[in-house]
Amino acid sequence: MQLLGNIVMSARKYWFYLGVAILAIAGMTASQLYTPLVVRRLTDMAVNGDPRLAEEAIFMGLTLLLLYLVQAVCSYGRSYLTHFAAWHFVADLRLKVYDKLQNLSMKFYHDKQTGQLMSRIINDTNNIEVLIAHAVPDVIVNVIILIGVSAILFWINPTLAFLSLVSVPVLVALSVVFAKKVLPLFRKAQVIMGELNANLQDNISGMKEIQAFNRHEKEYGKVSDSARGHANAVLGALKWSASYGSSVQFLSNTGIIIVIAYGGVLVSLGTLPVADIVAFLMYLALFFPPVTALARVNEDLQTAIAGAERVFEIIQEDTDVKEVENPVILENSKGHLRFDNVGFHYIDGQEVLKNITIDIKPGEIVALVGPTGVGKTTFISLVNRFYDPIDGNIYLDDINIKNLALTSLRNSISNVIQDVFLFNDTIFENIAYGSPGATKEDVIAAAKIARAHEFICGLESEYDTIIGERGVRLSGGQKQRLSIARAVLRNKPILILDEATASVDVETEHLIQEAMDEVMQNRTTIIIAHRLSTIKKADKIIVLNDGVIEDIGTHEELLQKDGLYSQLNRINKNA
Repeated sequence: MQLLGNIVMSARKYWFYLGVAILAIAGMTASQLYTPLVVRRLTDMAVNGDPRLAEEAIFMGLTLLLLYLVQAVCSYGRSYLTHFAAWHFVADLRLKVYDKLQNLSMKFYHDKQTGQLMSRIINDTNNIEVLIAHAVPDVIVNVIILIGVSAILFWINPTLAFLSLVSVPVLVALSVVFAKKVLPLFRKAQVIMGELNANLQDNISGMKEIQAFNRHEKEYGKVSDSARGHANAVLGALKWSASYGSSVQFLSNTGIIIVIAYGGVLVSLGTLPVADIVAFLMYLALFFPPVTALARVNEDLQTAIAGAERVFEIIQEDTDVKEVENPVILENSKGHLRFDNVGFHYIDGQEVLKNITIDIKPGEIVALVGPTGVGKTTFISLVNRFYDPIDGNIYLDDINIKNLALTSLRNSISNVIQDVFLFNDTIFENIAYGSPGATKEDVIAAAKIARAHEFICGLESEYDTIIGERGVRLSGGQKQRLSIARAVLRNKPILILDEATASVDVETEHLIQEAMDEVMQNRTTIIIAHRLSTIKKADKIIVLNDGVIEDIGTHEELLQKDGLYSQLNRINKNA
């Protein structure tokens, strides 16, 4: 009920449309309930030989024509307005989920697959559309019919009404049992559908690796398991639905049997008019189809609830990186960074960084070096506030970054990371991605600094060339240079270079390094590089080992100490 309450409250901007739809439902239902009364009256007049029968029949026929016209208009209004509200609500919900995903910290994504999240945004929200456009209106229609028919039946003949509706409590009990049995199965089906989407997304993205390593059969097996598993989960639920539906149909027919048998006896005894038994049978024909329909609606409801649970699980997810109330807006950062006794871990008990204290002055070039897995990338992730420190604090211009607006903090930083992500868009849009309003001349100037202009001009549409998903049409070195151009164009006081030249050859690296020497002027720069040749000019080199700062100094100072840095330097020279 709480979940349904969340859905109803989330859809409040569409209550007007749903309210009008409910009025249309009421009008449609009223016309349905009136028809058997017309037949009852005509039957009574015919049986009693009323001379006004012909005149009354014409009048009632015209009345029914008007009612059926109203019913058609109401049916159209109900169908369109509920779908209008439902699909707009689904669009709102998808945007809400996506916006939430944009604002969750990187910690949330550690154990999530892209396909799983996409399934929640697309498939699970689709099921909520069924709830609003079909399940809820159907419940309202059918409940009104059930209440209306029951009232009329008891008005006509209480005893016969009671006997004909004796199966209703059993139907209610069956519905409760059905809901308890089916909801877990639909939940399972939704989870497996997410797994199927995740497998497909992974496999399509990694198709080159699948083909290169001849893993077709293995990956086909994984997708097959998910596809068959989803089908089996749905069929398990539908097996219960079939049993429930057939039971409802059988119990519904018992009411008709009772009316025919007991009602016929009453007619023969002269205690029940023929017109009443005709009306009874017509009203029962209206009564039990809604009962059967509610069985189907119950199934839709369980599917929608299973999907809604997964959607609202994300919407209600709490993020560990939060903005304070009234955060500080930093307009012109100087680029002064300070780590004060910072500690961090991804998994409890497995510390990645410990007691990190370092002062990076404005305009200073600082390099982070050390073996793989010592926390270098984590260091820059904390600067970007993708995560918050477990211990200690980080300051930008002497302001705790937890007190800064996230947009303000990240607007002070340009990042060039090793795993370059490029969008399926033009080269121009990819370079200008972090610089809204950049002109073509600005983009070209940045590309020239990154030594990308020459290869861009050799492409079919130059800066208007679509580069494909993740830049699939470009080489690793070309993608890296576009990433550097993007950071150059962004022109922020803090520049982070995480293996910025890892995917380029030695000649291109030399050209880019010349350009970066110019770009790093008067800019706080943090460099991560395994090629130590790229960090010799750093003002300060921080040597990380086992999550702690083992040493700090210039290139020459660290070589003289003959410590870990000297070992790494010798390995680089021999590589």
